[in-house]
Parts: sequence; C-alpha cells; structure tokens
Amino acid sequence: MNDHAKLNLFSFAGKMKILHMSWIAFFITFFVWFNHAPMLGAIAESLSLSKEQVKTLLILNVALTIPARILIGMLTDKFGPRLVYAVLLFVSAIPCFMFAFSTDFAQAAISRFLLGFIGAGFVIGIRMVSEWFPAHQLGTAEGIYGGWGNFGSAGAAMLLPTLALMFGGPDGWRYSIALTGLICLVFSFVWYFNVSDTPKGSTYFKPKKSGGMEVTSVSDFYFMLLMKLPMYAALALLTWKLSPEGVSMLSSAAANSIYGFLLLILVYDCYGAYKVNSDIFKAPVPELHRYKFKQVAVLNVLYFATFGSELAVVSMLPLFYSETFSLSPVYAGLVASMYAFMNLMSRPGGGWISDKFGRKRTLLILTAGLAVGYALMGLTESSWPLWLAVITTMACSFFVQAGEGAVFAAVPLIKRRLTGQIAGMTGAYGNVGAVVYLTVLSFVSYQAFFFVIALTAVVGFITLLFMEEPQGHMAEVKADGTVELIRVG
Repeated sequence: MNDHAKLNLFSFAGKMKILHMSWIAFFITFFVWFNHAPMLGAIAESLSLSKEQVKTLLILNVALTIPARILIGMLTDKFGPRLVYAVLLFVSAIPCFMFAFSTDFAQAAISRFLLGFIGAGFVIGIRMVSEWFPAHQLGTAEGIYGGWGNFGSAGAAMLLPTLALMFGGPDGWRYSIALTGLICLVFSFVWYFNVSDTPKGSTYFKPKKSGGMEVTSVSDFYFMLLMKLPMYAALALLTWKLSPEGVSMLSSAAANSIYGFLLLILVYDCYGAYKVNSDIFKAPVPELHRYKFKQVAVLNVLYFATFGSELAVVSMLPLFYSETFSLSPVYAGLVASMYAFMNLMSRPGGGWISDKFGRKRTLLILTAGLAVGYALMGLTESSWPLWLAVITTMACSFFVQAGEGAVFAAVPLIKRRLTGQIAGMTGAYGNVGAVVYLTVLSFVSYQAFFFVIALTAVVGFITLLFMEEPQGHMAEVKADGTVELIRVG
C-alpha cells in the first residue's frame, strides 16, 4: 500500500474500497436514524400525536446513542469493526420495522428510543478508517467518511417524503420507513463479506483489558471519572423530561427507578474503570506509552458543540423554517436539508484543512466561526428574505461540520488501540449536546436556542487553548512484545 499516493475517490480497491464501504455503512445508519424527521407531520397525524409528544420523540431518538457509543467503541476495539458494524446494522433493522408499523405513541416512543443505538455506527468506521490510512491522509479520509455518511440525514429528508407519496395513502410513510430498515438488513451482509479489519500483514491492536478506558496517570484517572458525569446527567435530564414534571410519559415511580438505575450504572462504570487502571496506582506508566487524557476531554467539549448542535438543528430546522417563513412541510424540509447537505464537502474539508495546517489551529478558527454562525442564526426572523436565512444557515453549517471533521482528524492520533473507545466517548458527547440543546429548545424560543449554542461554542474555544498539537509518534506493543511506533504528526 503506497501511503504517499493521493486519495483517488474513483478507486474501489485497497484502502479506498474500505473507505467507500465505511461511508456507505455510516450513510445507511443516518438514513435510518433520521427517517422520521422529514415526515413528522404525517406521523403525528397518523398516530394522533400532540406537539409535546413529537418533541419527545426527537429527544428519545438521540438518547440511547450516549451509552451505545461508549459500548460500541469498546466492542469495536475488542472484536474489530468488520463484525461489530455487521451486527449493528442487522439488529437495528428490527426497531426500524417496529417504528414503521407502530400504532400509538408508546410503541413509536419505545422503537424510536431503541433506534438511537444505530447512531453508534459512526464510531466503528472511525477505527476502521484509522487502520487503513496513514497520519498525513487521516483527517481527509475520516472527513470523507464522516461527511458523506452524515449526509444520510439529508438523504432521508430529500428522498423519504417523495417515496411516501409514491407509496400513497395514509400509510405511505410506514412503507417508506420500512424500506430503510430493509436496506439496513441487506447491507449488513454486504459489509461483512467485503471488508477486513486491517490491511494484509498489519496488526490490529486491542486494549490490554476490557471494561473501561485505559488512562496513563492517576490524575488522568480522576479526570476521566469527572468527564463521565455529563453523560449520565444527560440521561437523567431526559428521564426528567419524560417524568410527570415534563410530558408525563413516565410515572414518578418509574422515573425514580431510572434515576436509581443510572446511579448504579455510574458506580459500576467507575469501578470497571478502576479495575482496568488499578496498575497506575502501584507504578507509573513508562513515558513512551503515556497519552494525555486532556486531549480527549477537549475534543469531547468541541464535539458537544459541533455534532450536538447539528443533531439538534437537523431535528428542528424544518419546523423552524415552516413556522418562521410560513413554508409548506415539503418545501421547509427541502430548504432545511441544505444544512445537512453541506456535509458532503464541509466535513471532508475540515479534515483536509486539519491535515494541511495543523489540528489545533484549524479547530480554533472553525470554533470561532461556529460561535459567530449560530449568533447570526439567532438573529434570523420572518422579516429576513428567505435567501439570506438559507445562506446564513449554510455558512453556519460549514463551520459546524468542518469542526466535526477536524475533531475526528485528531481522535485517532491520541492512542491507536483505544481509538474506538476515545471515538465512542467523544461521539457520545455529541449526543449529550443534542439532548441538552433539544431540552433547552422545549423551554425557549428558536432565537434563544441558537444563542445558547453560540455560547457553548465560546466555551469550546476557551477549552481548546489547553489542547496540544499531536506530534511525533505513539507507541503500541505487538503480541510478540515488540514496540511499533505509529506516526501522528
């Protein structure tokens, strides 16, 4: 494999075949994950849903992805992306069919909640692509994977309402959504029989222990425990939203049981992390094998602001355009899809800029642009011409998605054998952001919602100042005990 060859997007051999298979798998996961968004009107009418119930479905859709990305990251590092992606695609088709043929809010809510698991697919491809591409191409390759795959939500917005109309009748939306589940099922086999975890002769490095993320110093261990708290807090926030204090989908007893269960899992999670890392309390890790957890923490915060806001905005933007500019649902869906449409170029662009000009500098510029972009969206109102609102949205989405590409240009350069877990934690923070932002949206105006995102982007910019540019090599130990140095900068 010629590491210095340019990326030939029209090639379907070697590492390029893996890249294409990976983004198609990711595209399908997003296509299925957001198959409800463009047809919320028809779904609400068919199932007699209130506005509050529709907003609840939006939050439920992104909730399970928080723990799922952590779990899938661990499984990917342990069993390899080939097997894990195949199983995820196969299993996720089931709640997709359940949602397509649900007859009331409870069935729709449960299947939508379970479908959040498919949002974890992204993490698997991050590890797969990092195995096949060298450091100087990694940002671009991960950007193409993320951007073209992320386009699945725009693909759903553009194709599914038309498909529903072609099927016709009040059940058109059901057949349209069921078809996405069938595609998911078929591709699970196509993926499994056409990829391998590493290029021939390469070593697939696995974590030394499973059950939690490895860290390399005592202070980093406590830092990691601190960074776990927002993930549980987001799930507690969701539970509160569903309790009698929110939309009353859960009874007080059920909500309290979930709070208790979350607390137990948090304790167990911390205990698992201690078991994996108990050695660092006895003897320091040799300098060669260390990595700094603050690198992971900074990327978590940035992904909260970038991908978290994208998930939230993709969910609400058709309604925002429809209500602010009095557009028909189909037209509002098409206009709103321009936000996700930018993924095709923005996310690969963010990765490419990161490869060329450095990880930290790129992230600083993009995060600043993100803050300004959302502040401008907060100023958007019905008196604006529609074309100006659309240009503002597209400009903002460039910084959002290029920022995502730049974040995941840095993730695989921290510690190779932990790439799945690091990607899982960073990815989960994106969903924490989505839950927080969508909960904020249920209390405030669209304008205030955009300003809140702009404020978190400013916080992200400040935390970025503590990040270190990846340089030199990272060390991994082969099965025979020899050390392999992997170039990161």
